[in-house]
Amino acid sequence: MYYDRIITMKEELSIDIIGLAGACSYALDCIEAELVNIKNKHGKRVAYISICMAEYWKIEGDELQDLAMCALLHDNALTQYISEELKKDSVINCKKDLSEKKTNLHCIYGEKNITKIPFKTDVSNVILYHHEHADGTGPFQKKWNEIPLFARIIHLADTIDIIGNNSWNFICQYILKNRDGLFDSECVNAFLHAFTHSESFMCLSDGSFETKLWEIIPRQKQVFDWKTCKNVADFFAKIVDYKSSFTSRHSIGVAEKAAFFAQYIGYDSINVQKMYLAGALHDIGKMAVGNEILEKPDKLTDDEFSKMKNHAGYTYLILSEVNDFEEIRDWAAFHHEKLNGEGYPFGKTAAELNEPERIMACIDIYQALTEDRPYKKGLSHEKTCEMLDDMAQKGFVDSDISKKIRECFGGI
Repeated sequence: MYYDRIITMKEELSIDIIGLAGACSYALDCIEAELVNIKNKHGKRVAYISICMAEYWKIEGDELQDLAMCALLHDNALTQYISEELKKDSVINCKKDLSEKKTNLHCIYGEKNITKIPFKTDVSNVILYHHEHADGTGPFQKKWNEIPLFARIIHLADTIDIIGNNSWNFICQYILKNRDGLFDSECVNAFLHAFTHSESFMCLSDGSFETKLWEIIPRQKQVFDWKTCKNVADFFAKIVDYKSSFTSRHSIGVAEKAAFFAQYIGYDSINVQKMYLAGALHDIGKMAVGNEILEKPDKLTDDEFSKMKNHAGYTYLILSEVNDFEEIRDWAAFHHEKLNGEGYPFGKTAAELNEPERIMACIDIYQALTEDRPYKKGLSHEKTCEMLDDMAQKGFVDSDISKKIRECFGGI
């Protein structure tokens, strides 16, 4: 609703899109770790294995970057799948379904979601078919010659990383045993070409692979128009919002209202776009917090509340991975700071919080209070503004911004 009222942005925003995808892959890893005990940095390891294999086919340039992006985001629909398909199941059933069935639904969702990302080459059906088997026994019964090469590469890389705790000899025996079954011969040859011995594979366990990943895939910033910037922001916001049914549209709502308010008070188009992106990403740290805390109907214990508060710190850490993103990172991560220094995660004081950071704190509160949730009906604009004014009097939020919020959203 508020997005439709934002005047067209003529200036274009420059973003480290591959770095943002890498940061998001960490957030997705947190979900997989919660459910199926996938190792940390799974997405980045899959990307590294994939781009190493790509050398077998002399894939380079834009194609190589797009392969890395697909690999980083291959499980982008995991939270959506859990929310829409498994929310009535127990955690045990979720684990069984995700680890054994490898259902095609998250592939379908992921393929649709990925269309919002500005790829430079054609990546159609890469996410859709990344769990297919070479012999046609996968979810869609597609044989290897019906599957895009990138999907076949990511499938092998994904599987290898999942079994990667085993010895090098076991991995070699496994892929050779499953040649022309799970994996096609070309991909098996590409893997053995890229990793010729156990030492070359060791970088995946000692952590050095990440430096090598970014050496092969340059982190070049790309310039995006407003529509593309919004699509990118919405892609990441929806991943966050699907984490919990309690906040099913919270990030999108914060993004829209933050950008609308920024434009209302006179921000230029670049900063309006930055506010939208910061709003979309402000809760990405919640991906590292368990749903037993996010969706607990009762009052949180001190320990649980401490873990909940960590989400803003995780947002800061996750977004710190993106090049030249410090400003947007801070606008996003400081949304629970208070002017009196009693906020979290850093206990910032008024002197340390700039206007965009103060705006994000107020907009986050406004959105949370006015939106409907499963356990409560959203408050009216007037009641919400009264509560914001009260918070301003207590030294929590900026009183001038609170007053302008009343004006900005009062007639809508």
